[in-house]
Amino acid sequence: MSEAGYDVVVIGGGPGGYVCAIRAAQLGLKTACVEKRGALGGTCLNVGCIPSKTLLHSSELYDKAKNGLAKHGIKVSGVELDLPAMQDEKTKVVKDFTSGIEFLFKKNKIDYIKGAGKLLGGGKIAVEAPDGSTQEVSAKHVVLATGSESAPLPGVTVDEQRVVSSTGALDLPEVPGHLVVVGGGYIGLEMGTVWRRLGAEVTVVEFLDRITPGMDGEVSKQFQRILMKQGIAFKLGTKVTGVDTSGNRLKVGTAPANGEGEGEAIEADVVLVAIGRKPYTEGLGLEAAGVEVDDRGRIVIDEGFKTSAEGVYAIGDVVRGAMLAHKAEEEGIAVAELLAGQKPHIDYDAIPGVVYTYPEVASVGKTEEQLKEAGVGYAVGKFPFMANSRAKAVGLTEGFVKILADKETDRVLGAHIIGPEAGTLIAEVTLGIEFGATAEDIARTCHAHPTLEEAVKEAAMAAYDKPIHV
Repeated sequence: MSEAGYDVVVIGGGPGGYVCAIRAAQLGLKTACVEKRGALGGTCLNVGCIPSKTLLHSSELYDKAKNGLAKHGIKVSGVELDLPAMQDEKTKVVKDFTSGIEFLFKKNKIDYIKGAGKLLGGGKIAVEAPDGSTQEVSAKHVVLATGSESAPLPGVTVDEQRVVSSTGALDLPEVPGHLVVVGGGYIGLEMGTVWRRLGAEVTVVEFLDRITPGMDGEVSKQFQRILMKQGIAFKLGTKVTGVDTSGNRLKVGTAPANGEGEGEAIEADVVLVAIGRKPYTEGLGLEAAGVEVDDRGRIVIDEGFKTSAEGVYAIGDVVRGAMLAHKAEEEGIAVAELLAGQKPHIDYDAIPGVVYTYPEVASVGKTEEQLKEAGVGYAVGKFPFMANSRAKAVGLTEGFVKILADKETDRVLGAHIIGPEAGTLIAEVTLGIEFGATAEDIARTCHAHPTLEEAVKEAAMAAYDKPIHV
C-alpha cells in the first residue's frame, strides 16, 4: 500500500461528490475524489437525470414529428423510429458530460482515484481499484457522497432485461408492447412517458390512491388527468404481489392495497420497478468506522453535515432530505465551504423539484396540504396557461401556476406549476422564497411580454389581489 495525505477526500463522484471536490479545490484545499464506477457523474449523469432527459427530449421530438406538426401547417409523412440512433445520441451526451467533469478535475488539480473507498478510521481510506490492487489514502476530512440505488420490490427479481430498474429502462433494445410501471413517482412517470411516446402501451400500478405522493394534491390530480389523455393507464390503490417470468410474456400479479377484493394478473413485455430509492452505503465500512445510520439506512448528520465519526461528513442521497441532484450539489458546496472556514447556508424550503414529462410539473416550498396540517393561514393565487398569451400562441395551454402566500405577511410559502417549461419557471419563485419575497414583490416585477413567465406574475397577483387576464 502507498499512502497520500489530503485535506479532503470525497468518496463518490456524483453531483454532490464531484461538486464538493471542485469547490474544495477552488478554496485551496488539497482534494481527491474516489469513484468506483469508472466514470464521474454518478447515477444522475450516467444512468439517471441526463440520459433520461435526453430520451425524454428525443421521444418528444418523435411524437411531435408524428402527431403534432399538422396543426402548424407542416405536413410530414413516413416518420420512422430509429431507436438505436436515439440510444446512441443518449450515450454520446453522457460520455461528453463525464469527460467534461474529468477535465474540470484536471483544471482544479483534483486527484481522481478510481476504485471503491472504505473507511478505516482515523482519517484513513482504503481504495480497491478495479484490478483488485489496493492503496491507502489519508485525509483531515472525509466526505461521503455515495448516492442512492433503486429500492427493491419484495419478491420481485430485477434482471435488467424484462424486469428492469430505471437503469434497464434507459437501455431497452426495442419498444415493449406493454410496459407495466410499478410506482407512480417521478422516475416511473418519466420513463413511462418516454416509452408511451415511442409506441408502448403503458400501465402504472401505484400502491397509494394517488400518483406523485408529496406533490400538491390539486396539481397531482391534474397531472394524472393529462397523462391519461396521453394514453397512460393507472391502477391506483393496488399492490404488486409478484411477477411470473416463466412464459414468453410476464404476468404481473396485483391485488387491492387495502386487502379487500380480488387480485388480477396483468400481462406485460417489460416491468419497470420504480418504487423509490434507498441510500447506497455498501462496502463503506460505516459500522467499523463508527458512523451512525438511522432506521432507513441514511447516514445521521448534524446541521454541519458531520457524522458521528470524527472528521467524517456526509451529503446528498445518503442523508436526510429529498433525493435530488441539485440538493446534493448545494450540500456539496456547503460542506466544502464549511471545511474552508466559511459559513454557508441552505434553505431547504427553497429546493425545487421537477417532473420532466410533458407538461412538466415543478414545485418549491410548501404544499396546501402541508400548510393546512401546520395550521398556517395562507392565500392561493392561480393562473391558467390557457389565459397566457405566449402559451396560447404556441398551443401549449394545459396546466396552471399556483402560488401560496402567508395570509398575514404575503410572504411566498410555496409554488406549484404544471405546464410548459415549468422546471424553468419555478426558478423565479425559488429565488423569491430564498430572499423572503412577498407575492406582491413578484407581481410588481415587470415581466416581458409575451412570455410564459407572465403566468407566474399573474398567479402572484391573484395571491394578494386579483389577476388581470382572467
